[in-house]
Amino acid sequence: MRPDALLELLESVARGDTRSADALEKLRTLPYEDLEFARVDHHRTLRQGWPEAIFCEGKAAEEILAISQAIYKSGSNLLATRLSPDKFDVIGKRIPGIRYNEKGRIAVAIQQEPEKGHPVAVLTAGTSDIPVAEEAIETLRSLGHDPDPIYDVGVAGIHRVIAQEERMRRARVILVLAGMEGALVSVVAGLTSVPVVGVPTSIGYGTALGGMTALFGMLNSCASGVTVVNIDNGFGAACAAHRILRSSQGGR
Repeated sequence: MRPDALLELLESVARGDTRSADALEKLRTLPYEDLEFARVDHHRTLRQGWPEAIFCEGKAAEEILAISQAIYKSGSNLLATRLSPDKFDVIGKRIPGIRYNEKGRIAVAIQQEPEKGHPVAVLTAGTSDIPVAEEAIETLRSLGHDPDPIYDVGVAGIHRVIAQEERMRRARVILVLAGMEGALVSVVAGLTSVPVVGVPTSIGYGTALGGMTALFGMLNSCASGVTVVNIDNGFGAACAAHRILRSSQGGR
């Protein structure tokens, strides 16, 4: 349940417009709803400022649909990550207004427009990193932020990222996605003063080791203060940016 919806319900009870029993029924699924195979965390918006998202890998289409319906019924925005096209075919017909980004493998259904956020630059070293970037971008949009995609600016042609310096300076947070050795993070963090979140991707030849080399490279960045999330975790990077921006506004 969203904080504004809970506040409205409590004020309605205080005014006498809503019976206590009716309010209790509306709060029945807090803090979570037990679906037997899953416990849907309806309390997360109150605790963290955004609703639970669904990680769809390893879940059957019918399970994803049931969780999606529970989240949607609660009035929260719906975000389903790592969702394959065939599973979207199952839930897409049952959730009103849902939109699917096939490249990012993510589905979004907005019921309540979030408060206007801030510009977040999303840089990729190469075009192969774009699917992870699209996951981050859809997540940022669902949280109310304005993503600025800056694609294919890797250090193999370093003039490309230097040419984007002005756009990077306009951002409040920068997400940097890179595979191979992950060097783009150090370059970007060395050019700007805003928070930088590194996202190692599983792109690269043999000794890239499925993103491990990029991960280690970002963790060992000579540019101080870089935050690093897990390999291919565009969703987590967007949430990290959201936490940074909420904190800067005094959000809880």
